[in-house]
Amino acid sequence: MHLPHNTFMRLAYGLVLIIGIPGLLFLALWPFVGWRWALPLPIAWNMLAAYGFFFGWRHIVVKTASCTSPLLPESFDGYRIVQLSDIHIGTFLRNRSFIDKMVRIVNEQHPDLVVFTGDLVNVSAEEVIPFQHILKEVSARDGVFSVMGNHDYCEYGEDKSKYNIRRNQNVLKYLEEKAGWHLLLNDHVVIRRGEDAIGLIGVENISRPPFPDYGDLHKALGDLPKGMFKVLLSHDPSHWRRGVLHQTDIALTLSGHTHAGQIRVGRFSPAKWAYNEWGGKYVEDGSMLYVSLGIGGTVPFRFGAWPEVNVIKLYSQQQ
Repeated sequence: MHLPHNTFMRLAYGLVLIIGIPGLLFLALWPFVGWRWALPLPIAWNMLAAYGFFFGWRHIVVKTASCTSPLLPESFDGYRIVQLSDIHIGTFLRNRSFIDKMVRIVNEQHPDLVVFTGDLVNVSAEEVIPFQHILKEVSARDGVFSVMGNHDYCEYGEDKSKYNIRRNQNVLKYLEEKAGWHLLLNDHVVIRRGEDAIGLIGVENISRPPFPDYGDLHKALGDLPKGMFKVLLSHDPSHWRRGVLHQTDIALTLSGHTHAGQIRVGRFSPAKWAYNEWGGKYVEDGSMLYVSLGIGGTVPFRFGAWPEVNVIKLYSQQQ
């Protein structure tokens, strides 16, 4: 079922990029400058779109950011978290070497912890099966932890029966655990360095309509004490402003979901029209949000918003 889904998405996205947007650009300019001067901009756009379809989605970059907090124990100073997000692995069934490259880049960062912030698949758990062996190779001193994104609930396929959706969810959870990726489903773990500890929290997807909302942050926090340095994995970055900022003492939230619309030119991305926080680092009232632009998408296209592996370095403010 993922192949028809991907084919439709690629066709629709391609038509918008190579016909819809250039057509609008031409129609907007033509009344003012005439067709001869209006034509070069749509042509230039199509050249950029062609680059994004053939080369841009392969161009993985490593981005680093720092999180400094007085809550972080000194024994965790310099702690390295590698974040992956939005792999959409079914898109790469015919380009499996891309996932090999992604795993190699992750391991080259020598992470203390690897986290995945959702959307491993497009529509079906079976997309993961050809990649199980390579996903097992992702490694970190304190393990690999993940949460579910809106696509991971497998509600976008042709068969929308409750039985099929539940079966796909269960299979996906099994495959992630088999690969050594520990799913946090409204739960948390404690990571220790000697007598010091930090909390890692993972919620199921918390979003606004039309995306599913299954998360429970209160349940996920459990009995973690106030004043502990906490890292939250939450797929949709809008959750930070709606349910984390000013309402909890969570120091660092890691999200994905936006892909920056898979297009970025300078500081502009169409994701700005939908999300206040759509890519990179945001800090407010002692709380930090980092939004990864992710690795993939249901369509293999990227321009400017290159696929990225994110390295978040933690620093204690006392030092």
